[in-house]
Amino acid sequence: MGGNIAGQFRLLKPAAAPPAPAIAFKRLLFVYLLAVSIVWSALVFWLMLRAFRQRGVLPPLPASVGPANDAPSVAVIVPARDEAENIGPCLASLIAQDYAADRLRFVVVDDDSSDATPAIVRRFVQADGRVKLIAAPRLPPGWKGKVNACCAGTRAARADADWLCFLDADMRAEPLLLSSAVAAAQASDLDLLSLAPRQELRSFAERLIIPCGLYALSFSQDLGKFQAPNSKDAAVTGQFMLIRRGVYERVGGFASVCNSVVEDLEFARLLKRSGGRVLMQDGSRMLSTRMYSGWQTLWPGFAKNVIELMRGPYALAAAAIVALAMAWAAVLLPVLDLSACAGGSHAGCIASIPALIAAAAAFGFHIAGAIYFRIPFAYGLIFPLGYTAGALIALDSLRWRLNGVVRWKGRVYR
Repeated sequence: MGGNIAGQFRLLKPAAAPPAPAIAFKRLLFVYLLAVSIVWSALVFWLMLRAFRQRGVLPPLPASVGPANDAPSVAVIVPARDEAENIGPCLASLIAQDYAADRLRFVVVDDDSSDATPAIVRRFVQADGRVKLIAAPRLPPGWKGKVNACCAGTRAARADADWLCFLDADMRAEPLLLSSAVAAAQASDLDLLSLAPRQELRSFAERLIIPCGLYALSFSQDLGKFQAPNSKDAAVTGQFMLIRRGVYERVGGFASVCNSVVEDLEFARLLKRSGGRVLMQDGSRMLSTRMYSGWQTLWPGFAKNVIELMRGPYALAAAAIVALAMAWAAVLLPVLDLSACAGGSHAGCIASIPALIAAAAAFGFHIAGAIYFRIPFAYGLIFPLGYTAGALIALDSLRWRLNGVVRWKGRVYR
């Protein structure tokens, strides 16, 4: 009987308390989650505020009232390599420009295309005497293809051209583009005016990557600083560059940056450091583009340029790591905090509040961006995948540079 009573007594004894180190570790983990959630939330709102503040850094290009009879002469130079899908619509939009016809000429430089690009351009040459087609000369050692084509186009342009306009073959221009750009450049006494076009995103790759890439640039860079006249850096895109011919020749033209992979940025820096006035404006109302058509063109296109766009390999590596961590934290941190809260952690419950608010803001920001880019809003829900793919492209870009090789459009540059 006594033995049975003793056994029952043992069953009624309370369970042993967890060891003190385990309790301390659990509390430390919960405090860590709370601290991480608060810091991450603060960073999310700081980055969003930084992005919103830069919305007005690129002033919109005002529409011109129309071309003047005494308008300055403009030579539009279009380098084209395997652009059969784009060159026709591009030239059609240029020919339709509302600009004094006798003051406007077009030079298309065929950069050793292997498709129907030259044949398409010849049809425009026959239909409009202002269009000229030339072949790019053989690529000199160390030169990049686009630089070589732009230099050839400049030599072929009329000697009396007051302005040189370098335009990518995948651009589509509204009729008032050139008259508005020239008027804006003259009104602000600019030597180089660059226009950011509206992005047309059609494939899954474009819709996933390009918005996140543009967000990352706005998060990590101070465009206002680059735009400042006293800054030695510059904000520019080679998709549209309107340059005073005299200033272009004074600094040596694109030949002075012939070995640069990102010739537009290097040339703008050179011009600005020599005392020229450079400005980038929002041209989305008058200029549109589809830069890439899917993974096959998007991946190497970004890998080629992203190191210079991010101002160096270390900045690129840091930006890729931070973007990846911040993006996935929008998914993982609320889950961890809510799990801790469900497990009885008061700190986890508190941490879930800022984490959920910041996560909702991050998803809302990217959904709003998807609407701005005119793509399905669902892309705003999978934005962590976009930053993940962007980080892989950044890694590939770093690998290219470590190997001393850049590949683009069938060419290998060292």
